[in-house]
Amino acid sequence: MSTHEIAVMIHRLLIVLLLLLVLPARASERAILVLGDSLSAAHGIDQNAGWVALLAARLAKQNRDYRVVNASISGDTTGGGLARLPAALDRYHPDILIVELGGNDGLRGIPLAEIRSHLGQIVHQAKHRDIRVLLIGVRLPPNYGAIFTERFQALFHELAQTEAVPLVPKLLAGVAESPELMQPDGIHPTAAAQSRLLANVWPKLKPLLRPTPHVPLSPAVQHSPDPNRMR
Repeated sequence: MSTHEIAVMIHRLLIVLLLLLVLPARASERAILVLGDSLSAAHGIDQNAGWVALLAARLAKQNRDYRVVNASISGDTTGGGLARLPAALDRYHPDILIVELGGNDGLRGIPLAEIRSHLGQIVHQAKHRDIRVLLIGVRLPPNYGAIFTERFQALFHELAQTEAVPLVPKLLAGVAESPELMQPDGIHPTAAAQSRLLANVWPKLKPLLRPTPHVPLSPAVQHSPDPNRMR
């Protein structure tokens, strides 16, 4: 083997070694998939001001090896989320699935058993793929009646207990009680309230995260393309 050939071989080996040092940081990047409705889709405010975008920014600031995929659609139901889930799991292969659905079901008067069934199937599909699940509960306006609203709230607790998954009991805790933090429709929180929503989610999400890596990540949120997206 000539001196030139040896030099070329060494040069190629050095390139391979450099690639091995640089690529794993991105190759190991995990995904958090948020399957939600308008409360997670930043309805009525700038996308970058929503709690999901704030989550991505916090993870990047902490050098967490995660990208956040926001597959939330305004107006979506548990049935719609269940129908969209397989394709989303196949596409993004998330390490964690955050499920924030059920509010629109309750507002439409969908039977509680049907809501619970849909949420249960979502959790089962994720756990079958060894995906960590975080369930987020929502509440209904009091004008839906005490009995229905209490049973609606209870189904999230029952499902979380049965499936042994962590639960954020009320996404809008500390927000819905303050009119100044709600948009005029009385349903969706303002941009100023989004940090509070993240504060409600973070304590339950943090234990699900893998150890912090060594390479800083971009805070950009990847929004899942969906032809049925309403907003």
